[in-house]
Order: sequence, then structure tokens, then C-alpha cells
Amino acid sequence: MREMKYWLYLAAKLLVGAGVMLSLQTVLVRLYPAQPPPLARFGPAPPLFIHDMLFTFLTLGVWLVGTGLFFVIVWDQKRRCRTCLRKLIMPVATGSWGHMVIFGRPRTEWICAYGHGTLSIDELQITGRQSPDWQPHDDNIWKELESYYQTRE
Repeated sequence: MREMKYWLYLAAKLLVGAGVMLSLQTVLVRLYPAQPPPLARFGPAPPLFIHDMLFTFLTLGVWLVGTGLFFVIVWDQKRRCRTCLRKLIMPVATGSWGHMVIFGRPRTEWICAYGHGTLSIDELQITGRQSPDWQPHDDNIWKELESYYQTRE
């Protein structure tokens, strides 16, 4: 159920983004000056898109803004906790570019401030694009710390 909140939040952001895009396109259509009626033609006037270069470029601009908005929504969603939806903090770089055999492949780990989990993102993509690895933590955030100190004794 915790994961469902994460995906519902993404769906809500995408719906809001789609609403913004639809409203921008509607404003563009309403504010653009009307084309004069054709004199020697019978039937409806041709659509503005493709037949009017300025309108076509303005529409392209609106959809480029929409593409950027979609990118920002997805980028923001990747960096959120899967449980509480807060932004992940404290990026820690692990591994080494020069010593991959000894220290492992380079990656960045982000944690939830409330201990819900860790997001690990590989910096090196050898076999294609790999999705980030989310590791949820137990409800008892001190359990891992206690086990660390017990092994040191």
C-alpha cells in the first residue's frame, strides 16, 4: 500500500501537468487572431496548424514547454521517498572510477530523512540504462546501527 501512494502522487502530478498543457493550448487558440474568411472558397477555412506558420511555431513552443514540464515531473518523482514522498537527502558517493575492482562501481546513494529507505543510483551504465535500486528499511531505524556496533565489539 505504501508504494501505491508513490504512484498515485506521480499520476496526480501528471494530471496537473496535462491540465496546464491543455490550458496553455486553449489560451493560444483563443488569443490568436482569427483568420479572415476565404473569398473564393466554399466550405470551412483550413485549420491554423500547418497553414499558419506563426501559429504552428507557437504550438511547437507550447508543446516544448510541456515536454520540459513532463521531464521535471519525472525527475522530481525519482528523487522522492517511496513511503512518505519527501525529497531524499544526503547524497553519498560510493565506489571509485579508478579502483572499481577494489571499491566497486561508482554510485550515489540517497536516504530518506525519516529512515524509510535508501535509493542507490549507478553512475556507470555498462549494460544499458538501469533503474535505481530502492531498498526499504524496517520500521526500527536503530536496528541496523545496533547490529553494526555489536559486530565491532
